[in-house]
Amino acid sequence: MSFPLLTATAVLPAVGAIATAAVPAARRTAAKWLALLFSLATLVLAIVVLVRFDPDGDRYQFTESHAWIADFGVRYELGVDGIAVALIALTALLIPFIVLAGWHDADPLETGSKRWRPTQGFFALILGVEAMVILSFEATDVFLFYIFFEAMLIPMYFLIGGFGDRAHEHGEKAAATQRSYAAVKFLLYNLAGGLIMLAAVIGLYVVAGNFSLAEIAEARANGSLDMSTSTERWLFLGFFFAFAVKAPLWPLHTWLPNAMQESTAPVAVLITAVVDKVGTFAMLRFCLQLFPEASKWATPVILVLAVISIIYGALLAVGQRDIKRLIAYASISHFGFIVMGIFAMTSQGQSGATLYMVNHGISTAVLMLIAGFLISRRGSRLIADYGGVQKVAPVLAGTFLIGGLATLSLPGLAPFVSEFLVLVGTFTRYPVIGIIATFGIVLAALYTLVLYQRTMTGPVKSEVAAMPDLRVREIAVVAPLIVLLVFLGVYPKPVTDVVNPAVKQTMSDVQKKDPQPEVEAAK
Repeated sequence: MSFPLLTATAVLPAVGAIATAAVPAARRTAAKWLALLFSLATLVLAIVVLVRFDPDGDRYQFTESHAWIADFGVRYELGVDGIAVALIALTALLIPFIVLAGWHDADPLETGSKRWRPTQGFFALILGVEAMVILSFEATDVFLFYIFFEAMLIPMYFLIGGFGDRAHEHGEKAAATQRSYAAVKFLLYNLAGGLIMLAAVIGLYVVAGNFSLAEIAEARANGSLDMSTSTERWLFLGFFFAFAVKAPLWPLHTWLPNAMQESTAPVAVLITAVVDKVGTFAMLRFCLQLFPEASKWATPVILVLAVISIIYGALLAVGQRDIKRLIAYASISHFGFIVMGIFAMTSQGQSGATLYMVNHGISTAVLMLIAGFLISRRGSRLIADYGGVQKVAPVLAGTFLIGGLATLSLPGLAPFVSEFLVLVGTFTRYPVIGIIATFGIVLAALYTLVLYQRTMTGPVKSEVAAMPDLRVREIAVVAPLIVLLVFLGVYPKPVTDVVNPAVKQTMSDVQKKDPQPEVEAAK
């Protein structure tokens, strides 16, 4: 029996969560180092999966299958394609930086306030989320996926509600109220989506007789699974609704700005760079593969929703007074690009969407973590409370600028390649949608550069005159991510080589081919 590499990759952070939670309350530093050690060990395993994965091999590799709830056809089935491998690598890469960035976020206040949970709980919850996200990317049993898709909400709820941002202009009591509101809203929205998906999962079992993704997809392909058009469409809508909430897609997005605003910066990164990717990933793995005809039927409406997300998110980002809310609305705009690329039904669009998931995770992590370092120094999230920071903290300002330029998809930085592929892939099949979506790029330049101008340039405000520059730990967090942004901006081939074969198989699932160019290239 071969070594269960996928199980180990998910179990290791789960064991780390238990071990970190068991550290005595007085040993806060030990809990931090233990969490960092387990996150780094998980990263090593993820790299092993990435290196050993053969893009030209079987669609699902490192597969594991064991009986679980035999009476209902539920199995413990795992397997990864190129898209899942890329996102597992992204998750495992970001968690150590999230841990390191949040090194002091759960420390008790100097005043002796009791409102913060034990430090070890904060890091244990982060590792718990990592384990569930990785299992969601690995699961090829629909019911198994559903369990971890929903289970990750519990630790996220406590991370938002129990370890929220300490910077609040209206005091500690108001901050606690806002954190509770954001956590409950996050939970209710995602639970509502999950309950609708559960009904669809049960309906799928009634129709197919099992939960195996591979078996159901094969039965759909060879015609042995009889699913009426109306049944397929209803099941598709049940799955897609849950994924659109998680994504988040307009108009199901309203939980995200509150959750990111009230979370610490590392937890905000965990939400938008890691957890939300499960929604867009699941659209590719489950919606398109299980319900290809319904996916094509719903494409026009979904593309309209995606374009609304792009423009709406960017417009609201322009008008924000709060740094974190601005980044949250920018992410809503970026997720619109991802969804648009998925449902453009072209290989360029879907490759770009997958690459966008990876690049958005890295660029958002850079921008949000540096914003968190900035906010922790000043004690305010309001843009108006800053000015002239680049004169007193040039390294902080410089890295903030790079994160912002990546967010607006500057050529030479990683998000540009993915955004370009999404737009090209969309334009070849839906030119009007592609043209409208390009306005999101213009608005991204506006909100990013205005944010930098108002916070970093101009006269030095007295409140930031003594602001320290980035410390060694903080540089260690952002520097590798910036290097990765530049590397993937000029050489994205390592990622595209992994994801492109999986994209071709997804295109085959929906029986779509790329449109032929009207004018052939000169030979």
